[in-house]
Amino acid sequence: MTDQFLDIAGARLECRRIAGDPGIPTLVLLHEGLGSVSMWRDFPDKLSASAGAPVFLYSRAGYGKSSPSPLPWPTTYMHREALDVLPRVLDAAGIGDCVLLGHSDGGSIALIHAGGDPHRGLKGVVTMAAHVFNEKVCVDSIAEARVVYEKTDLRQRLMRYHGDNVDNAFRGWNDVWLSEDFWRWNIEEYLPRITVPVLAMQGMDDEYGTESQVDAIVRQVGGRAEKLMLPNCKHSPHRDQPAMVLEAVGRFLGAV
Repeated sequence: MTDQFLDIAGARLECRRIAGDPGIPTLVLLHEGLGSVSMWRDFPDKLSASAGAPVFLYSRAGYGKSSPSPLPWPTTYMHREALDVLPRVLDAAGIGDCVLLGHSDGGSIALIHAGGDPHRGLKGVVTMAAHVFNEKVCVDSIAEARVVYEKTDLRQRLMRYHGDNVDNAFRGWNDVWLSEDFWRWNIEEYLPRITVPVLAMQGMDDEYGTESQVDAIVRQVGGRAEKLMLPNCKHSPHRDQPAMVLEAVGRFLGAV
């Protein structure tokens, strides 16, 4: 396992690489709206050991040890990441054949990328709790997160993962999702253009989205798609049901 930084689009991005079988596509992990390299905890190591695959992950600008990202973020911040930044990251990291595995915002970014101008080596997409449109349940939970951030020790706990970026990460994500313009946010137009296989996972108890999110993904993607709803699982399947996620990803990777 190696840690390094990449200079991409005017930002210094923290990244990590875990070695695996070079004959297996690299699993590229795209983190959630409050995530980072370190917030994945030991999941990348377990994923590489379970699947035998190389794993690559990075912290987007504004997160972890990466450069800050100026506030406020535009409603198109995930589009910019998917269509501009991610292709440069993959090229700079020398990633060939790969499968994108995205959690929450990271899943949405993976879908936009796959339905936009995808990386030449893209072989598949795995999403965990991705959104393709906004919902009241999501806005309500994000509004509650703002109260928790302001009234409890959540900010201090997040500093372990983001350091000086903690306010940048939280305000960037929270403020844009709670803006009036974000009610119109929708990425379904990208789904029919996705031709690689897709595995869409979501927890049955997800507090940030309903099952209609995965249904929309599976119904509209242009290639083969599989839906997996996980029991006793909220918004973070890799933390709430790690064994089920590892098994599903391994099976998907084998089929790819």
